[in-house]
Amino acid sequence: MTRQNSIAFSPQEKPGPDGPDNPPTLAAAAGHAQVAFRLLSSLSGDNAALHPRGRCRMDLAYDPQSIDRLRGELEDYARRWPDEAEVVGHFLELLDEVESAPFTRARLAGHFTGSAWLVDRSGARVLLTHHRKLGRWLQLGGHADGDTDLGRVALKEAEEESGLDGLTLEPGLFDLDRHWIPERGDVPAHWHYDVRYVVRAGANEAFVVSEESLDLAWRDVRELLADPSSDESVRRMSEKWRAWSGQQAG
Repeated sequence: MTRQNSIAFSPQEKPGPDGPDNPPTLAAAAGHAQVAFRLLSSLSGDNAALHPRGRCRMDLAYDPQSIDRLRGELEDYARRWPDEAEVVGHFLELLDEVESAPFTRARLAGHFTGSAWLVDRSGARVLLTHHRKLGRWLQLGGHADGDTDLGRVALKEAEEESGLDGLTLEPGLFDLDRHWIPERGDVPAHWHYDVRYVVRAGANEAFVVSEESLDLAWRDVRELLADPSSDESVRRMSEKWRAWSGQQAG
């Protein structure tokens, strides 16, 4: 990993004004460094800081057990999905850069996020959000903001974004997705390293739409597979879920 202006970049993480494959201009790099400096200089003596957007506290006292567990989950995922070995490699590289704060938004080049494939009790439907910022139907999820337990992050985001109680986190990684987030305001374009877990709903399915979403909807997984307008990663997760459900039924 190399460092530019105190921001950690992997060889695949050099952001540019138009996308992930373009190197940053000097002016853009300097601007991004100034944003990073403002974020990192706000850290208090107790190793915690309030994110500048004011939503969450970023606890930088990382839990080694959570990190070791995530590493084991990533390695297990690579064995189960060998075609995704390159993707897993990106996640392991980021995990090796703990000193660069990869579980916080302060790492402007890219950071971990946690998402939930929130299914009903039967497993036939999944709850999707019409994402307010991205304008697409996606799984529930969000930033880790310092929490190294990404399963806990996924469950918390599912609860907060759906308003549902009685949710249960199922063990193991379900899916990984590394995707490019465009520039927004003073936050430069960057990578999200999204770690996804299965979360199972209880008896209550009466969701509440939060400020994070334009809308929520229970969608039949089979319909998502057949819908060409579905997000690519949502279709991939639908296929994985169908395969897993078939194995359980068999």
